[in-house]
Amino acid sequence: MGGFGIIEKGSSVHIRRSNGRVHKAIVTKLEETRMAVIVEWFEEEETKGKEIAIDQIFELNPEMKPVENGGTNIKPPSQRILGRPSSRRTELPVRTDRRTINPRQLQQQQQQQQQKDRSPSPPPAENSESTKSKPRSLDENPLPQHMSAQQKIHSTRSKKKNVVDEVEKLRKNREERRAAQNQERERRLQNYDPTNANWEFSEMIKEFRVTLEMNPLTQIGDIYDQRICVCVRIRPLNRKENLRKEIDVTTVPTPNKIMVSEPRSKVDMTKYLDNHSFRFDYTFNEWINNEMVYWYTAKPLVESIFNGGMATCFAYGQTGSGKTHTMGGDFTAGKNQDTTKGIYALASQDVFHLLEQPKYKSKNLSLYASFFEIYSGKVFDLLNGKSRLRVLEDGKQQVQVVGLEEKEVNTIEEVLALIMDGTKCRTSGQTSANAHSSRSHAVFQLVLRRDDSRKSLHGKFSLIDLAGNERGADTTSADRQTRIEGAEINKSLLALKECIRAMSQNSKHLPFRASKLTQVLRDSFIGERSRTCMIATLSPGMLSCEHTLNTLRYADRVKELVADDDEDNRRKLSNLPGLEKIDDGLSSQQQQPQPQFQNQSVKQQPPLSPKNSDLALIGTLCENEVSQEMIEVHQTVSTFQEVEEDTVECHRNFIEGLSETLGLTTSLFTMTEDVDFDQESYISTLKSQLATVQNLKDLLTGKLESFEKVLVEEEKVSKSIKVKGRHT
Repeated sequence: MGGFGIIEKGSSVHIRRSNGRVHKAIVTKLEETRMAVIVEWFEEEETKGKEIAIDQIFELNPEMKPVENGGTNIKPPSQRILGRPSSRRTELPVRTDRRTINPRQLQQQQQQQQQKDRSPSPPPAENSESTKSKPRSLDENPLPQHMSAQQKIHSTRSKKKNVVDEVEKLRKNREERRAAQNQERERRLQNYDPTNANWEFSEMIKEFRVTLEMNPLTQIGDIYDQRICVCVRIRPLNRKENLRKEIDVTTVPTPNKIMVSEPRSKVDMTKYLDNHSFRFDYTFNEWINNEMVYWYTAKPLVESIFNGGMATCFAYGQTGSGKTHTMGGDFTAGKNQDTTKGIYALASQDVFHLLEQPKYKSKNLSLYASFFEIYSGKVFDLLNGKSRLRVLEDGKQQVQVVGLEEKEVNTIEEVLALIMDGTKCRTSGQTSANAHSSRSHAVFQLVLRRDDSRKSLHGKFSLIDLAGNERGADTTSADRQTRIEGAEINKSLLALKECIRAMSQNSKHLPFRASKLTQVLRDSFIGERSRTCMIATLSPGMLSCEHTLNTLRYADRVKELVADDDEDNRRKLSNLPGLEKIDDGLSSQQQQPQPQFQNQSVKQQPPLSPKNSDLALIGTLCENEVSQEMIEVHQTVSTFQEVEEDTVECHRNFIEGLSETLGLTTSLFTMTEDVDFDQESYISTLKSQLATVQNLKDLLTGKLESFEKVLVEEEKVSKSIKVKGRHT
């Protein structure tokens, strides 16, 4: 050990790093065979170490060299020359005022002191050299003079012991951390599923759910009267998703809260979850059936139509998320449905139940049903061979669906038969999400009419199954029909949201002309007695996470627009199941004013000019949500649809005019068979008929030319959108 001087385990020494930097380190081991020491230091929250030759240690720590002939070979600080390091960093000079005490030297000094104490001291001499002050050696004890040698040794050992304890603590923490990492690695290997590429995300979601306090909606409870109600429903994973071993990214911890765990990856491919939280009036998990969904959503709206109100309930969501299942009933095979378990049938059943109550039986009301769809801006009657209908405004600015067939129904079986017939005729197509994807908005209406000569309207309940919201992304498709279909879906959903905005704020202007859907439902957004309920349906699979978040954000924006969504201000309709309590609650509600709407300041809408359309107004109100390019697409498609309708109408008039002219010209030709027919009258009449035909022809030709120009403009706008999409 003599070759190591006073260096021992736990000593603090200066070392030089490979970059030239000098700092302190702790000696953890002495390698006698290689004449080197192993040192460790703490840097950037990690313990690092290396092996250094003893000569390099003595070069920076000369005070620790071995003692030769009872003395030291340490140069005074004034005589020591510090070499300039090769690095561009500046080294601090080694401080020599802090010395390490050699226990052997202290023991020798202690023995010499004891011998001096035993022998008599000689008398002091005046000029004795002993009285002269001597320069203190560098090897003298730097500790206070009043401390004994034993205390000095104990103090030195205590300092070394503290350093050793600190090194031991670092080692222990490092071992514990490595043990925890190994344990976590073993636990993950136990849950490793080689057939599932997303098993890590699955484990993360399970661990996240353990931290939540789960209290979802599980049974029928109280229902409330709200002018606008927004709720969310999640379907279970279907067979295809289970075969792909998709994971469920949705969680319903409480009756009014839903969370989506979006799988994400960092730049270094570290996987993590981005948890999104949303709050609605009600949230239904995958175990809730249609009856419970109906209880909280559409059931409170049924009684309002008996008081002269207009109610609307629509399902919104991705294709294959369960909209048609919620509204129409369970699918059995292909397009066949068990319509008895859908909201259509459940609402009809409650309407028939209320018609038998004495309170409403005296009003002599009859129930009629209609079923139509809106596809690409066109309206088709599903109960009349899918004939095309026209949507017009009468002189009183009331929207009328011309040619729509309403059938009187007296039993629930008749309603179910109409639903089945209409569902089979509905436009659908095959997609990756669903073999029978709904491509249109289906509107089933229950209409109450008075038994008078005019069959005047008393109340209306509209139940809408909207088209899949992901189809709105097809506005840049190469196929024109697909582009128009996607643009119409986008436009109708945007207009629907803005109509709900106007409804919640009692706005004087309702932008219902922006789409055929809102135009047909115009009377459902007007008046204090109007009620609206939205059911957002979600697909829980990981691959549908983006569409699920888009659906939730849309529903969240709808709910944000409601003037009052405080639960304390919602009026409870019933404490126990039963329609009688709903009747009493809604009757008292309509007798009292609505202060939250009367006192609310209405947001000022921009002034409308004859050139401005409702679509342009919506574009102004939603400038932060919809780009100007998309508004231009919607306006072009709207113009396209208007010109198409005008062209088709002109063609219809042309055919009717030709039929009428053909009859007149045929009679005129028959007149020529008489011997004494009037030639002058024949010529003038025939010229008049030909002029009429020519006018019809010119008018139809002009419409066709306008239609052709609109087709070119739509193609041009579509290409510009696709080019911008590539650059972005």
